[in-house]
Amino acid sequence: MADQGIFSAGGITVTSEGTFDPENHWEETGAGQTSHVDHANVLYQIPEDETGLPMVFLHGYGQSRMGWMTTPDGREGWSDMFLRKGHSVFLIDEPRRGEAGATSVSGDISTKTLDQRWYTQFRIGRWENGTSVPNEGSQFPNDEESLDQFFRQMTPDTGMTSDMGADFDNETVARAVAATIDEVYERTGKNSILVTHSQGGGPGWTAAQYTDHIAAIVAVEPGGAPAADSADYQAVLEKKIPIVMYFGDYIDNGDPAIQATAAWQSMRQTCYDFEEAYTAAGGNCTVIDLPEEGITGNDHFMFQDLNNDVIADHVENWIQENVES
Repeated sequence: MADQGIFSAGGITVTSEGTFDPENHWEETGAGQTSHVDHANVLYQIPEDETGLPMVFLHGYGQSRMGWMTTPDGREGWSDMFLRKGHSVFLIDEPRRGEAGATSVSGDISTKTLDQRWYTQFRIGRWENGTSVPNEGSQFPNDEESLDQFFRQMTPDTGMTSDMGADFDNETVARAVAATIDEVYERTGKNSILVTHSQGGGPGWTAAQYTDHIAAIVAVEPGGAPAADSADYQAVLEKKIPIVMYFGDYIDNGDPAIQATAAWQSMRQTCYDFEEAYTAAGGNCTVIDLPEEGITGNDHFMFQDLNNDVIADHVENWIQENVES
């Protein structure tokens, strides 16, 4: 490792009315005081043998950068894998999440018993009679200890009240992501490959409106893609950003009795629609269906599955073939 550290990027400062009295600094009104909020917190690592572009990683709903750093069963995560491939990695905790929990709006962080909902939503399998039943051929590490670790990596959003992300502040996160990418450029002189997951896909598209330093976007099962008449679409097209989107298993062959199956089919279809429009307009976009590539058994967290190294290799090959360094 040549260097590593942590910094904050983006955000705002809010100020309370009144005048701060240094001789009464324990008073609780906050009069005249400030709070630094809504920023990203970024952990970075730079390898000694840096041969590729920097990679900026943005997590999804209920997650933090931890998901890129390890797996539920303690194997190597994508951040280490891509370091070994010669990329600097910049791991974001988005505004109001993880180490960037300072928020300008009040959220609900009360205890919510939702583990089984997410196990199902993430296409890991079914939870029946108090037991986890993984999908046939699943690559998820489904032993008891790994499940415990997986559920404990979930973390609340300090600025949301919805338990499904309905009031997620896409704009605030997008601006912080763009600020991160600009900071990477200031530090390295290089554009960044932006890697997003799930809910993080939304601000990943929008960030292109606020920075000129995105070299490519790798979207892992984004919750959809921009329509061709949207500002997000126009931004990535005008900047000619190469894009690849990855989807795992149990979508076409998912259990139709589970609500999430149709939802995943719909979200993936928006990505196919994007690919068609983007390509027709001269852009470079590919949607990768892993089962069609002969890679099966992956759920929503393919970067933590037992074959996460195989998928990392696939991503690196795409980068080598499609992204100018």
